[in-house]
Amino acid sequence: MLFDEALKLYDLDLFELGARADTIRRAYHQDKVFYNKNRHINPTNICVDRCKFCGFSAHRKNPNPYSMNIDEIAKTAAAAWQRGAKEAHIVGAHNKKLGLDWYFDMFAAVKKAAPNIHLKAMTAAEVDFLARTYNLSFEEILDRMIASGVDSMPGGGAEIFDEALRRKICGGKVKSADWLRIHELWHKRGRKSNASMLFGHIETRAHRVDHLLRLRALQEKTGGFNAFIPLLYQTKNNFLEIEKPLDAEEILKTIAVSRIVLDNIRHIKAYWVGLTLNLALAAQEFGADDMDGTIERESINSAAGAASKEGVDERFARSLIANAGFLPIERDSVYNEIG
Repeated sequence: MLFDEALKLYDLDLFELGARADTIRRAYHQDKVFYNKNRHINPTNICVDRCKFCGFSAHRKNPNPYSMNIDEIAKTAAAAWQRGAKEAHIVGAHNKKLGLDWYFDMFAAVKKAAPNIHLKAMTAAEVDFLARTYNLSFEEILDRMIASGVDSMPGGGAEIFDEALRRKICGGKVKSADWLRIHELWHKRGRKSNASMLFGHIETRAHRVDHLLRLRALQEKTGGFNAFIPLLYQTKNNFLEIEKPLDAEEILKTIAVSRIVLDNIRHIKAYWVGLTLNLALAAQEFGADDMDGTIERESINSAAGAASKEGVDERFARSLIANAGFLPIERDSVYNEIG
């Protein structure tokens, strides 16, 4: 798909655009809406980076630094497994005080405490941080992740790929080319990952389309992305100081455009944490087919204003999906259907 062709999709009437996206969505998934039972664990909020959109890392707008110890993280994952969670989603800030081995010892401890849990961990931004801090290659970090039990990678850290914009909102973080390279290397190891895009801040529609087309190109090359997650920027407790969030029409258009442009990525996730449950359900009519999961506890988006701190009850989520006219399907982390 050409850039101009993709950008013009935004000019379509909302419902015409939604219908086009829904055609692709239903060809893949009919009336299914996916979710999983997962536990988010964020080990630390002490970070060397100062991303302007972040309300999670410890800085003057969040003066409450913390770091969990390995035993605490492992016990949290094991307890979540006992409650039925199938996945531990572990991402955190870039904390130099922890040391390189801490990360891999932590992953190994989680797998020892909960051997059958799917460990989704380490964004490409974290891989880049460790590689630069300890003078290692991306390959060395990824191989150590696999050896210590990491099963798949989340899609965080992508933000917006345009480098000029990236310097404004998250200068010092992984460069866009390196984010893509890290995921390519992960895919070459036979592992799956997700992809994301942070939108609704100071980016333009053109920036979003450029981002999507770069992901499309990598997916054509590797086929390694499970899902794409358009992450809505949260307006509170950060340094971009954007008072008014995007309206629902622009959000739904962005999800629909994502479904159309990324027709080679099977799943589009309407991440209820940032969107709210109601808008995430509406997004299932505009190309999305996934709501994410029960989460149990969420720290990153809630620090910036999202009402997601305590997760969501599975029965409630299933009833919402069914009442919206869809078939709720529990999945595992790589989208095998459980029920």
